[in-house]
Formats: sequence, C-alpha cells, structure tokens
Amino acid sequence: MSVIVTDTGFSEDDWTAGYCGIGAANDCVALDVPSDTQPQDIPLPEGLQMIRIDFPSSADGRGFGIARALRLRGYTGRLRARGHVLADQYAMARRSGFDEVEIDAQLAARQPQDQWLFRADWRAHDYQARLRG
Repeated sequence: MSVIVTDTGFSEDDWTAGYCGIGAANDCVALDVPSDTQPQDIPLPEGLQMIRIDFPSSADGRGFGIARALRLRGYTGRLRARGHVLADQYAMARRSGFDEVEIDAQLAARQPQDQWLFRADWRAHDYQARLRG
C-alpha cells in the first residue's frame, strides 16, 4: 500500500488510470519515469496528466533534477516523486517541482505524518526567504 504525502499530510492514492513507460503511445495519461532518464527524452504529449519519477534510494537525487527540468520545459501537470524519499527531503522535492510524494507504508510508519508536516511550509524556509527576513 502506498501513502501519498502533500502539504496537508498523508492521504490514500487517488490515481486510478495506471502508468505507461516512456516509450508508450502518445495517448498515455501518466508516465512512470526511471531515475536514470534524461529529462529531454521524456515526451510531453497533450493530455499527459501525471508523471511519476522513481527514487530508488534516498541518496539518489537525480529525480530532483528531472522534476526541475520538466517544469522548465513547461510541464504543468501532476508531478509525483515515488520511492525512497525521506521527510527531510520533502522541502527539496517541493522546490524542485513535485506536487506530491508516494512512499510505502513501512516508510510512513518510520517517518510519521508529523515529520512531513514539519517541512510542509517549504516556501517560508528557503535560502532566499531567510535572506529577505
């Protein structure tokens, strides 16, 4: 079972449409992207509603760069980090462009909702906000 983390805390996954791989047809509404994908190789067809980027390890930050590159390319749909993202990395995930994080139930038990919510005010605690403060 997966747990979805947003700025409001934990919730169940509401996505039911399934996912396609990168080489799928243009009529796919959601893509599953491995962490070793080059951002420019990710197709952005019309009708694409969700991109889910894999984090195979909490030490593998390539997904943050992929997310940022997709947002810079103009992708405005739902962007989800999936896998080994830690509560400490939530603010970075949001700053790089992710809308939500998908974690497994075991990680959610080890890092409960309050640890994620502590970092949910990610806009107020970035470097530039501290300089302006």
